[in-house]
Amino acid sequence: MKIPADIHTHRSPHTPGEAIVNCYPATFAPVAGGWYSVGIHPWHIPDAAVTPAVQYEMEELVPLAEHPQVLAVGEAGLDKLAGAPAAVQAEVFEFQARLSMQLGKPLIIHLVKAVDELLRFKRQMRPDNPWIIHGFRGKAALAEEYLRHGFYLSFGEKYREEALRAVPSCHLFLETDESGVPVEELYRRAAEIRGASLTEFTAAMQENINKVFFCR
Repeated sequence: MKIPADIHTHRSPHTPGEAIVNCYPATFAPVAGGWYSVGIHPWHIPDAAVTPAVQYEMEELVPLAEHPQVLAVGEAGLDKLAGAPAAVQAEVFEFQARLSMQLGKPLIIHLVKAVDELLRFKRQMRPDNPWIIHGFRGKAALAEEYLRHGFYLSFGEKYREEALRAVPSCHLFLETDESGVPVEELYRRAAEIRGASLTEFTAAMQENINKVFFCR
């Protein structure tokens, strides 16, 4: 079994299993040896109430999330810059969060300007599965706040170095998302920033990925 180094990307890797590829329910088409996350992004929710089409997509997501090659649910999200009303986003987010809890799979979270709302969900739902905020670009103080609430943070191409240093390896991931920078380069740079050898850093990331995504 291949342990992926990249926990969130929208591009298929050269070799299946090197990354967790994010898909929408309509685009999920697994290949042998590949790993995936499947979810409903807030950008893809209509700017109205939950429509029959969205309801259908939510129902369709359930059996897809159960697929053995799907390692996580999401990216689910709360985004105040998206067109969908906050209440509609919250309904779709909660549905996916509860699905991830039911399956015991990590939840990949897209978050824009909705920190309080996310923390409220975390306090109310009290999940025992990992919740991972992807593409984290905030300050170290915000990273530490999320860590106090038990979140995991995934860093892409752009971030604040002091925030990367503030996250313990047991709650840290790297991702390419939509960036064209190879994940190997992100690992090299992160190891240098954290003052670790590439070998040590890679081993720590692999241990964390195995623990969070495969030990169920």
